[in-house]
Amino acid sequence: MAQRLGVHELLHVFSFLEAQDLLCAAQVNKIWNEVSMTTELWRQLCLRRWSCPTVLGTQTWKQYYLCRSELEFRMETGRPEKDFICKAVFGHTGEINKLAYISTNEHQFDRKKSVVCTVSSDCTVRAWDLHEGTEIWSSPLQPAPLVNLVTYPQLQLVATVDQQGLIKVWKAETGWEWASFCLPTSCSAVEACDHPEGSFLLVACAEGTLYTLTVPQLQVVSKVTLFPSPFVSLLCSPDRQWLFASAHNSDLGPKVFYTQSLLHPSEDELPVSTTLTVRLSSKACWAPDEAARLIVMHRNGSVRQLVVTTFELKAMKSRDRVSILAQQMASFLLPDALMPPHLMQSHGSQVILLTSGSELVLFTIHGLQLEAFQDHQKPITALWVGPERVITSSLDLSLRVYTWNKKSNFPALKSCYHLLGGSHRWAR
Repeated sequence: MAQRLGVHELLHVFSFLEAQDLLCAAQVNKIWNEVSMTTELWRQLCLRRWSCPTVLGTQTWKQYYLCRSELEFRMETGRPEKDFICKAVFGHTGEINKLAYISTNEHQFDRKKSVVCTVSSDCTVRAWDLHEGTEIWSSPLQPAPLVNLVTYPQLQLVATVDQQGLIKVWKAETGWEWASFCLPTSCSAVEACDHPEGSFLLVACAEGTLYTLTVPQLQVVSKVTLFPSPFVSLLCSPDRQWLFASAHNSDLGPKVFYTQSLLHPSEDELPVSTTLTVRLSSKACWAPDEAARLIVMHRNGSVRQLVVTTFELKAMKSRDRVSILAQQMASFLLPDALMPPHLMQSHGSQVILLTSGSELVLFTIHGLQLEAFQDHQKPITALWVGPERVITSSLDLSLRVYTWNKKSNFPALKSCYHLLGGSHRWAR
């Protein structure tokens, strides 16, 4: 008789199998079934396919793999009633100015509730159960219309800002008001910063000052002058080590701050920052797969053509100080035939996505055009880019879903389907 393989030998062989093969192997006999259920086999399958999920919750690695695979299949096929449902939520009496997820992890399949928070011109902040399409809680009427919010899913907190610059922190589960802080003028930008040292709120007010506040107490950690402009944008890097700040279409060059210096201000020195060698910047984004790769859209100095420039940032530390090195990696002119893009996002480390009118265009950071899609009938109003898919919304009241094909040399998008009855403004 042929010698049977032992458990360790089977584990080694099974480590080369894909998920479908493992499921087939489980049908052979009891021993093969037990070995095919080994946690490490399914963990490695998950890590190979999705890099690393964050939190499993009560699921096993096998359950996670099968649930997420099924979700991706449904997202790619988009069959009505089978793969997705559409819910309308009612409650706000004014325009919704911003929404954000408060759910801790979108791939935690043992938790069925997906919760978003919204702020509105009706002077309320509300939380919604998306699966049920129902309101969870609503705040009392606030002194002024609410214009912005950010969420801290791990802390289950929501920070809101109103038209007059009043900031409040709310408990996301109950709507209980935790703390408040009033800016001297209205707010022009707000950014959540989940730093390794704690959670912070970065706020730019209309007079051009950047505040760093603790969360949830809203205590001032630092205050620094940015630009004398009411139109300031803020953008934290994926690792929260850098903060990009720019004044829209200003001759003043955008700045990059080393976040650590904002959290630990010195009485004798200004926070560590550098001014980028570009002017009239209009859009910016961080490459999600690189900790310190910044992509900026701006106009060149002579003929005012639109340029996309990529920088690599590095903190140069000496014995008693830190300086920032911003090295230009790539730069290219956008084609004259392309309408000025109004949205810009990045995928991986090399791909830039731009929306121009109703068109979605993909470039490499060196300017090679990869693809162009014109699936919408009217201008695109929102763009969401994730590791598995891209979603756009449009004034034609539809959502378009794309998925990434990662088998090609450069990530390629596949246009899958569109959903009617979407939003003018939101895609997520």
